[in-house]
Amino acid sequence: MTGVLVIEDDDRIRLSLVLALEDEGYEARGVATAEEGLVEQRSRPADTVLVDLMLPGVDGFECIRQLRRHDGVPIVVVSARDDTHDIVAALEAGADDYLVKPVAIKELSARLRALRRRGRTLDPEVTMTTLVFGALEIVPDGGEVRLHGEPVALTRTEFRLLCELAQHPGRILSRQQLLQRVWDHTVGDERLVDVHVGRLRQKIEHDTARPRYLLTVRGLGYKLQR
Repeated sequence: MTGVLVIEDDDRIRLSLVLALEDEGYEARGVATAEEGLVEQRSRPADTVLVDLMLPGVDGFECIRQLRRHDGVPIVVVSARDDTHDIVAALEAGADDYLVKPVAIKELSARLRALRRRGRTLDPEVTMTTLVFGALEIVPDGGEVRLHGEPVALTRTEFRLLCELAQHPGRILSRQQLLQRVWDHTVGDERLVDVHVGRLRQKIEHDTARPRYLLTVRGLGYKLQR
């Protein structure tokens, strides 16, 4: 059973989310503050964390940053704030996905299932294939990325995005294609792709203004070049 931690200060919304997730087959629990959520996740790690942005004390943005410093857990923002700046800021803080309230539980459950599918480990007997792009080495089946021989720490979503591009070297993939293949969204906000590409570049590029590996093809999408 998949465990979900809900960090939401509104008692009514928190309870309704927990009950609805339980009806969907999840093991859900909720807390009212970021401080409680950080302690809870350290003591009893959940498989996925839902975070509201407008929390008392430590806000949702800082909560995401603190979670991300020590934990690769998938993080989904569930917030009434739908401003582009807020969405981008939450994704840049380390969130994997973003939903605007009011949330349909079926859509939320579908997003959680997609996150779980992306996080599954592969059969250990699968032959480990290394994809090489200059000094960048990617082992999709082993969950490893190295740059100049040194390991690169990526979130699950960043790793999945890099692998998707690496498995189609030199080929342009549109934002919609990446949304479908990486996030499992048939439709969705293309800012998810743009922000994660930006975060990925910060980790694999020497100069993000002049990327060597992960290129933008204006009006078309992105590609990973050898």
